[in-house]
Amino acid sequence: MLRLLTRPLTRTTISASSPRVFRLNTRKMATSVTPNFNKVLYQPLAEIDPEVQNIIDKETWRQFTGLELIASENLTSRATMEANGSILTNKYSEGLPNARYYGGNEYIDELEVLCRKRALEAFNLDPAKWGVNVQPYSGSTANFAALTALIQPNDRLMGLGLPDGGHLTHGYYTAKKKMTASSIYFQSLPYAIDPTSNLIDYKSLAAQAKIFKPRLIICGASAYPRDWDYAELKKTAEKEGAWLMADIAHTSGLIAAQELNSPFEYCDVVTTTTHKTLRGPRAGLVFFRKDLENAKDLEKRVNDAVFPACQGGPHNNTIAAVATALKQVAQPEFREYAKQVISNAQTLGAALSEHGYKLQTGGTDNHLVLWDLRPIGLTGSKVEKVCDLMGITINKNAVSGDASAQVPGGIRLGTSALTSRDMKEEDIKIVADFLHRTVQLSLLLQKEAGSKLLKDFVRVATTQEEGKEGFKQVKQLRDEVRAFASKWPLPGVDVSTLQKPAGIHD
Repeated sequence: MLRLLTRPLTRTTISASSPRVFRLNTRKMATSVTPNFNKVLYQPLAEIDPEVQNIIDKETWRQFTGLELIASENLTSRATMEANGSILTNKYSEGLPNARYYGGNEYIDELEVLCRKRALEAFNLDPAKWGVNVQPYSGSTANFAALTALIQPNDRLMGLGLPDGGHLTHGYYTAKKKMTASSIYFQSLPYAIDPTSNLIDYKSLAAQAKIFKPRLIICGASAYPRDWDYAELKKTAEKEGAWLMADIAHTSGLIAAQELNSPFEYCDVVTTTTHKTLRGPRAGLVFFRKDLENAKDLEKRVNDAVFPACQGGPHNNTIAAVATALKQVAQPEFREYAKQVISNAQTLGAALSEHGYKLQTGGTDNHLVLWDLRPIGLTGSKVEKVCDLMGITINKNAVSGDASAQVPGGIRLGTSALTSRDMKEEDIKIVADFLHRTVQLSLLLQKEAGSKLLKDFVRVATTQEEGKEGFKQVKQLRDEVRAFASKWPLPGVDVSTLQKPAGIHD
């Protein structure tokens, strides 16, 4: 059975010897004190719900024996997990500090004020110029709250198109369907990358904005490997009378570490998730300017948009975990981590290029690499499936020119999580070799499948068929990947005691 490196939860009484520590006082506890209907409250998870415990154990084992290369994922710290799993989950606290709709929030107020302070410190922001709301449940809700604060229904916005690396919440739609709230409730026009360089086409963006007259321009992406020219975007926004909002969900940790350009010098609102390069729990933040002459009420608009417009009571346990993560972000060691993340991504990109593969933009400035598989005749879906069999976690992703996001021609890779497991450049080269061998194996499996259907591809990858070598090579490479991955620590887990849990099938 797998265990996180945390102290077990036990029923306790408060000892007066220390006001800060809960101590077990067995002399004051009697077995008859707790009625039967409450005994369940004091039983550990492994006893009360072994099925859920087993699922957690299996996921822990998967993370330990695999290589996490999804660019939007990271591994948070033991301290952050402790805060996220704390008793703070019990408290309701709709509203803002000192203006709650419930009583008993004196310590929750203290926590939220602390989290705000740490958020501003992490990004080196002047509290006279910037404020932050730390209550959003996720990046998507943070984005919609920002839209609610800045513009009205049916107003116009522009964001980077999804096939060019943008995000669903930046106004994505198809010819047949408006996909998300940002396109359902607002009029959206995507801007694009230059088809030759695959870089943001700022000149074309400005020309589109001149005609479309957006009320809001969103910058930021989920699959764009290069940095942003916020100054150029600001020129366009000012010229057209538009708000400028940055969604830095992917790059916020690298921006906080001052390894990438800062949007705070130019934008009116900045949103981010907290679980990607920022290496915190799963949540969101909305930063807003406090010194705008034309929008002195922006703070109130953002706060009202988060609650009550877009969500209810905040998740206080998550806010505590965000505060803990932000404290870590402000330390010098985090900047070293951010530098290593970028160096590892550039090493990964260079190693794949040496094998002759095509990368969108030819490389990276940040934590991610976008790999175009179309020149070798593979889809991202097939490579993702084979990588899953290997214990390498990636995600299929559209690349510039793809006709459909459902059948994308590439995969997106990120180095944040591997760097959190202590890997450096030489280790990343080994990972790149695993990926190269996986792609070559995918070509063999596609040939052995005899068709381009995904179901046939999966069949030959998972079933031994006479005269075919693909299945045997899948197993061999999987064993190598697991042996390599299991050499590394996993934050929050004592890997020296890990044993394979029941239900894991090779």
